[in-house]
Amino acid sequence: MMSVTAIRSFLYAAFVSLSLMLPAAGWSAPPPPGHSIAPVLENVLPAVVNISTRKIVGVKQREYLVDPFFRHFYGYRDRPMKKESKSLGSGVIVDAKKGWVITNHHVIDGADEITVTLRDQRSFTAKLLGEDPAVDIALLQIDADNLSALPLADSDSLRVGDFVVAIGNPFGLGQTVTYGIVSALGRTGLGIEGYEDFIQTDASINPGNSGGALVTTRGKLVGINTAIMGGAGNIGIGFAIPASMVSAIVGQLAEYGEVQRGQLGVVMQDLTPELASAFGLKEHRGAVVTQVLPGSAADKAGIRSGDVIVGIDGKTVVDGGALRNAVGLLRAGSRVNLKLIRDGRVKNIKATIALPMDAEAQGEKFSTRLEGALLGNLDDKHPLAESGGVEVLDVKRNSKAWDAGLRKGDVIVSVNRQPVASLMELSAITRAAGDNGLLLNVQRGNGALFVVIR
Repeated sequence: MMSVTAIRSFLYAAFVSLSLMLPAAGWSAPPPPGHSIAPVLENVLPAVVNISTRKIVGVKQREYLVDPFFRHFYGYRDRPMKKESKSLGSGVIVDAKKGWVITNHHVIDGADEITVTLRDQRSFTAKLLGEDPAVDIALLQIDADNLSALPLADSDSLRVGDFVVAIGNPFGLGQTVTYGIVSALGRTGLGIEGYEDFIQTDASINPGNSGGALVTTRGKLVGINTAIMGGAGNIGIGFAIPASMVSAIVGQLAEYGEVQRGQLGVVMQDLTPELASAFGLKEHRGAVVTQVLPGSAADKAGIRSGDVIVGIDGKTVVDGGALRNAVGLLRAGSRVNLKLIRDGRVKNIKATIALPMDAEAQGEKFSTRLEGALLGNLDDKHPLAESGGVEVLDVKRNSKAWDAGLRKGDVIVSVNRQPVASLMELSAITRAAGDNGLLLNVQRGNGALFVVIR
């Protein structure tokens, strides 16, 4: 009969043998009993930095304090109209030679001065090379020698259950390491960012961790920590932007300072089991094209309503969100290979991602019935940005749009009972309406109303 010690030795040997058979690139093993991941982290920690920002903000003064009478009567003296605001976060050096540091956009948003402090306590003023609020990523550069970098790895090989380590500067305490697993992948629809494909982890992520590193137990950088669920503290649900998503936009940030996104020009919905059955498909993963916008990249490529897009550039499209994310990471002018199913047959189509429409346009460009209204796409910070719509930026008095009841600040969310998320969709629907009237569903403040324009 085997002793307890012999059994433990046998099980550990079996565990090690199994770990060697698993793919090294994406699988992340727990430390063996009695051991730690300290040796791995020794090479990782120098690449994770603390980021502090300084911002000058205006101070609102009471009206009577700026009134000349009160100033003279009470002998009021000028006081500073501005004050200094500071914030803390984290970042990761991804290129030692170029001095590139990745962090979250919200960490440095609006900062007048950005300071990067290394693990060896050296501090440098950083230059902002570019930022992408839609993904919540910013690229900084510091002029420093002897840097340690942690290049972005392939996060696509991650699996639920893989062990990961979160590193950052929570609550300004200084560099801190927490340990956990990948709880979920491909988290979308949270309303945190414009483009979402989050890695969810139970490794503790707290305020100040934003922009820090999520690494495997082999020291691979697979994510940038960005958000938590539940407000001010950690409850075991944190989110990181996948390294593969970050890698796709870093080059654009370095070259252009922003991501010059294009559009495919389709309205789509997820392929549900019910829709898959209706289309005669066995699989129910993909994005169903419900509308192709006239003159768009999709229209020029020959994509049709009813097509089911199941792949883009060799990657599987599981739903509409996945397709939106994939296109959103591409620069206007990029060529893509789309795999789709049409009438039960697989087709491969090439498309060139087009420049998006202008962010705002006069209403008469879409329909003479909208004459007098200045329309625009919703800003990312607008309360309805997640669901989409077209904002009425201004309306001329006594114009057709004014007489119909449209007012500045209204958000058009549907036209003729069809959802409208952008100017491009508005263009397609109004063009299809022709000379017929328009039925607009409008959000106004906390209420909603219908506007009929004949």
